[in-house]
Amino acid sequence: MSEKKSYDKATEEGIKKAHSDGVETIWDRLEAQQPQCGFGQLGLCCRNCNMGPCRIDPFGEGPSKGVCGATAGTIVSRNLVRMIAAGAAAHGDHGREVALVFKEMVEGELPGYEIKDQAKLKAIASKLGIDIHREIKEIAEDVARIALLDFGKQDEKMLAFANAYAPESLKELWKNINVAPRNIDREITESMHRTNMGVDADPISLSLQGIRTALGDGWGGSLIGSEFSDVMFGTPYPVESTANLGVLEEDKVNVIVHGHVPILSEKIVEAAEDEDMIELAKSKGAAGIVVAGMCCTGNEITMRHGIPTAGNFLQQELAITTGAVDAMVVDYQCIMPSLVDVADCYHTKVITTSEKAKIPGAEHIEFYPQQADEIARKIIKRAIENYPARAKDKIKIPSEKMDGIVGFSVESIVEALGGSLNPLLDAIKEGTIKGIAGIVGCNNPKLEHDKGHIEVAKELIANDILVVGTGCWSIAAMKAGLFKVEGAKLAGDGLKAVCEQLGIPPCLHMGSCVDNTRILVAISAIAEALGVKTSDLPVAGAAPEWMSEKAVSIGTYFIASGVFTVLGTTPPILGSSEVVKLLTEDVEEVTGGKFAVESNPHKIAGLMLRHIESKRAQLLGKRG
Repeated sequence: MSEKKSYDKATEEGIKKAHSDGVETIWDRLEAQQPQCGFGQLGLCCRNCNMGPCRIDPFGEGPSKGVCGATAGTIVSRNLVRMIAAGAAAHGDHGREVALVFKEMVEGELPGYEIKDQAKLKAIASKLGIDIHREIKEIAEDVARIALLDFGKQDEKMLAFANAYAPESLKELWKNINVAPRNIDREITESMHRTNMGVDADPISLSLQGIRTALGDGWGGSLIGSEFSDVMFGTPYPVESTANLGVLEEDKVNVIVHGHVPILSEKIVEAAEDEDMIELAKSKGAAGIVVAGMCCTGNEITMRHGIPTAGNFLQQELAITTGAVDAMVVDYQCIMPSLVDVADCYHTKVITTSEKAKIPGAEHIEFYPQQADEIARKIIKRAIENYPARAKDKIKIPSEKMDGIVGFSVESIVEALGGSLNPLLDAIKEGTIKGIAGIVGCNNPKLEHDKGHIEVAKELIANDILVVGTGCWSIAAMKAGLFKVEGAKLAGDGLKAVCEQLGIPPCLHMGSCVDNTRILVAISAIAEALGVKTSDLPVAGAAPEWMSEKAVSIGTYFIASGVFTVLGTTPPILGSSEVVKLLTEDVEEVTGGKFAVESNPHKIAGLMLRHIESKRAQLLGKRG
């Protein structure tokens, strides 16, 4: 583990303050876990029945099979598929919640919500083959019905959303190898069934089901979550924002919204702007109210409203240690249970809002969409009432913050290009832009915080690669100034010229982790415009600091969509050379995509550059 904990100065300062305040953070807990289980790191531990836990000796001196006879390949494959299923379930549940709120809104049961982007709704409907020459309500009802069927239909047909959005070449490929997703929940359930004791033991068969489950995430659950959020809250267009712990203000009530789903956070933003709430804050001695995002909920509200972001995954505890956060409001995913312990050392109220994500010791204010405005105001009021409880001697907010431009949806990118992808395609053909890289994923305390995200991006743009990305990478890039138009000075001459011409930064913020589907849609559109497969494009992806099971699902649906993807931390598969070869070599012959694993940021960038240059040469050769 790196001695230096973070690439980010505000985070380093926050860690020092936590230590001086006697507060335990994620880095302390990681150190206390050393040495971590070697069998677990290799994927060789099986706990899927009560004859175990079993483990395979990687050196061949101990057991070579589990009690039931499962080999290393079987155990590693089962564990990997279970990770994919868990990640897909997280995104699928997110997408379902958004779709259900959308349905109830259309039925007139949720007066606090509305359709804000009718054009986007009609675009979705057109893809699904729905007649758009009708009343908006009728169109919306049909779109909601089809989306919810994708979670539970019982036929063998491909998901309606996957069938509507994926290019023909990918759909044909998926059908040929029998991985076309049929039902978002069914694929997750089948993965859990297959990995149960006494079911599927074939690493190839298991891996194919893992791919099918991941495709149900990327081209199903996540896609529905992103598209419906755009319809209800507005499709993102470039807007200025600010990021890092310095966005908190000592003389104002500070409310952090943390998690992933925008259903509540959108309402928190509205409630904080209510004049009655602002006046109440002033009556308590505050100058006003600051709402700041954390993790992907932060990405959701920053890309639509320019709301500042306090930080990414590893900064959540440190936000509280500033002593200036009056309420941290969480929904679900990537939320550390330790927040309550950290908050006990300060005045901060940790407020949970989802029945799915309760934390012992937190205050629970359950969120119901039917009472959205009322509950949002209640939460803001709770934060305001907590403002006078601050211990002034414990307040220390790092000064670091950085501004930039966020909110590049596929629609806004096309608009910036003048209404068509042709300028981008021409730039790639001419070599002004050599290719496109997607950088996504979490933070992981095993690595220096943000370093991989930033150094990979800097090296790529210096080589004229346009970088797009989501999630915690987006927040890291924002903090490092890569979302500023002036950031183009770090780019190669070709990319710099394009950025200056279009007035865009060299790295484009495309949203939260479910919004990786925006990258899929963009890649597909480029491939179709060029008349090639997605795997033929000069495109590569990376997750330099991933830690979540969601990232395993994301990476899998990208390689199944033909994208070469580099992982910066090692997944638990090294215990089986068969599985390693399957995912880093053999799968490319089938889908056109594959994984590579590398922790060094410069080597990650090198792998991506070599792949992009090779694909670009092949593409130009094919086109004559």
